[in-house]
Amino acid sequence: MEILRTPDERFAGLADYPFAPHYTTIKTHDGSDLRIHHLDEGPADGPVVLCMHGQPVWSYLYRYVIPHLTAAGLRVIAPDLVGYGKSDKPAAREDYSYERQVEWMGKWLEMNNFSGITFFGQDWGGLVGLRLVVNHPERFDRVVISNTGLPYNPDVPAEVVQEIEDFRANQPTPSLLEMQKALSSMDSGEHPARKFAYWQKWCWETEDLPVGFMMSMMLQPQAKPLQALKFLLNKMGVTSPLPTPLAKAYEAPFPDPGYKMGPRAMPSQVPTLPTSPSLEEQRKAWAFFETFDKPFLCAFADNDPVTRGGDAQFKEKVPGTRGLPHTTIKGGGHFVQEGAPEQVAQVIVDLIRSTS
Repeated sequence: MEILRTPDERFAGLADYPFAPHYTTIKTHDGSDLRIHHLDEGPADGPVVLCMHGQPVWSYLYRYVIPHLTAAGLRVIAPDLVGYGKSDKPAAREDYSYERQVEWMGKWLEMNNFSGITFFGQDWGGLVGLRLVVNHPERFDRVVISNTGLPYNPDVPAEVVQEIEDFRANQPTPSLLEMQKALSSMDSGEHPARKFAYWQKWCWETEDLPVGFMMSMMLQPQAKPLQALKFLLNKMGVTSPLPTPLAKAYEAPFPDPGYKMGPRAMPSQVPTLPTSPSLEEQRKAWAFFETFDKPFLCAFADNDPVTRGGDAQFKEKVPGTRGLPHTTIKGGGHFVQEGAPEQVAQVIVDLIRSTS
C-alpha cells in the first residue's frame, strides 16, 4: 500500500489550534506502517471523552469544543481518521472502506489502551465510532451522538437500487450546486439514498475535492456578490478561491489532489443500499445496540437536512437511551462542533456528571 504523509509545515500557524500532536503507528492488512494522529488535552486522570470527526474534516473541527470539556475536568482524545488531518493517507481510493476504517481505528484504540470512555461522534465519526463501541464494549461507559447514524438498509426496493447504481455509474458528474441542492432536500420525503447519491458521485469523481471551499461556504456567511465570485472561480478550476483562515485550515491536510482519496472515497462507503459490502456487519451492530443498556444520548441539530430525524431509530431500539434528556442542538447545522460548540460540550459534561 502506498501511503502519503502531509508535511508538518502545512499545519503551521492554524487559527485556534494550539494543540500538541500525538502519534500511533499501526500495521495494515498488508504489513504497511500507518501513522494515526490524535489530540490529548485536559487532565491525564480526568474522565476520557473520545471525539471523532467525519468527512471531509479533521480534529480541527473540535478546536472550540475542547476548551469547554477540559475546563470541566475532562480528558479529550480527538483522533484524525486515516486519510484526514495529520494522519497518514493511503494513496488509492480503493484503499478506503468502512470496514478498514473500523479496523484501523480499532487497532489505534487498543494500542493506546483508552478505557472508561464517553464517546462522542458526528457524521462519519459516528459510523466508525459506534462500530468501535460494538467491537470494544468494555472500553466504553457511555455514548453521545449527533447528526450521524448506523446505516442498515436491507429492504430498499430493487428499482431504487437499480436507479441509484445506474446514476452513479453512467450519469455525468453533478456540479457543486446540483450536489448541494440534492443534499439540502434529503428530508423531502423521497428515498434519501437517491439524494445522497449526488454527494457520493460528486466526491468520488471530483479529482481535486474543494474541501476548504466547501467548509467555508457552509460555515461562514458571506455577501452574495463575494459568494457568487467564489463559486465562479471554483467553476473555472480554482480549488480554494479567496480562502479564509478556516478554508485554509480545512484544506491544510491536502497538499495536492493525490492526498484527497479518503474524503473522495468515504461517502461511497456509506451503506445506503442492500448491496453494501458492510450490510452484514451493520446488522450485527444493530443487534448489539438493541441490548446496549449503558447511557446512550442523542443530540441532533434542528437544522441538518441530511440527518434530521435520524435519532428516532436509536431512541426506539437502544435500551440505554431510555430516561435520558435527549437534546436538540439549536442552530448547530450539520457540523455542530462549529455551529454550537458550547451546546455540544454541555451535553457531554451533563451526561457524564449525571451518570458517573
